[in-house]
Amino acid sequence: MEYQKRIEKIQRTLRRQKLDAVLIGQPANRRYLCGYSAPDHGISESAGMLLVPADGQVYLLTDFRFELQAKAEAPTATVLLYPKGLLALLLALLPDLGIRSLGFESDYTLHSVAGALEKKCAGLGITTVPLTGLVEALRLVKEEAEIDRIRASVALNEAVFQEVYAQIRPGQTELELAIAIETCMRRRGAEYPSFETIVATGSRSALPHAVPGQVEVLENQPLMIDMGLVLNGYCSDMTRTFPLGKASDRYLEIHRLVRRAQLAGIKAIRAGVTGRTVDQAARQTITDAGYGQYFGHALGHGVGIDVHEDPRLSSRSGKRLKAGMVVTVEPGIYIPGWGGVRLENMVVVGNDGCEVLNSDTTWLDI
Repeated sequence: MEYQKRIEKIQRTLRRQKLDAVLIGQPANRRYLCGYSAPDHGISESAGMLLVPADGQVYLLTDFRFELQAKAEAPTATVLLYPKGLLALLLALLPDLGIRSLGFESDYTLHSVAGALEKKCAGLGITTVPLTGLVEALRLVKEEAEIDRIRASVALNEAVFQEVYAQIRPGQTELELAIAIETCMRRRGAEYPSFETIVATGSRSALPHAVPGQVEVLENQPLMIDMGLVLNGYCSDMTRTFPLGKASDRYLEIHRLVRRAQLAGIKAIRAGVTGRTVDQAARQTITDAGYGQYFGHALGHGVGIDVHEDPRLSSRSGKRLKAGMVVTVEPGIYIPGWGGVRLENMVVVGNDGCEVLNSDTTWLDI
């Protein structure tokens, strides 16, 4: 089973680092290791912790609200409830398991929680060790089954886009379109949107992360839609920009330039190159055309259980890509007062290139 193999990889790492166990609280990491899908209601209200000893049985620690879900979704873990809180359960469980050194996810654990954990464990002679990237390192390269799930998520995302795209009319508001998109996602079987849908019309499309509002969609003006969904635990992410009606000459110029930049980035992707190299390939296309100052974000990011994860395609990323990684390629040009164009597809890194997962070509090649 995939979860058992992933747990065994973590346990081997723990033994190499001479740690007796690790606490996993980041929701995507929990899901990756055992299948438990309950989200946290914010970082201060956890839906549970996965306790992974360096050897032996894994424990999913949660409360009454999630007991049935945890038992149904995480058959490889022993589910234990903490009616008096997580720390109380840990203080009883850790000594029984012979744990003397306990790792925890320092980049997800609140400082106050980490401090309380350290203090309580110290009283039992247990050392706490902050860790970063332990599970994320495994998630970087996707298994074939994961890639298949991502393909299905991308295909559903495109089907949702096409259904809503056919019904867009001037006078609708950005918010109405965002609601229509997210409603269609759920109706077609998605778990939920992988992020809050972005819809921006006219000059507001110059806002890369515009929040949809009560702004009417304008005819013959740029309309940007950035959308993604979660299907079977895996995310998709796609951006399409188009004019609702006739495209102006300036729009066509900028759209075609962004598309050339996207194709340059895609052409540069293969195992062994750095994220910086790929970013530069796309960015240079835009810079050479005189629009470099209007492309201020990174070219792309990894996608998997989380919609934003490593690796990154950015000017600061010196890490080399590996076959099986899944990334977005999303150059954009954003001109204040006029609007913006972003085009985003997802690809799987291969040894000699990459596979574009998107088949939708709406307004791509014009």
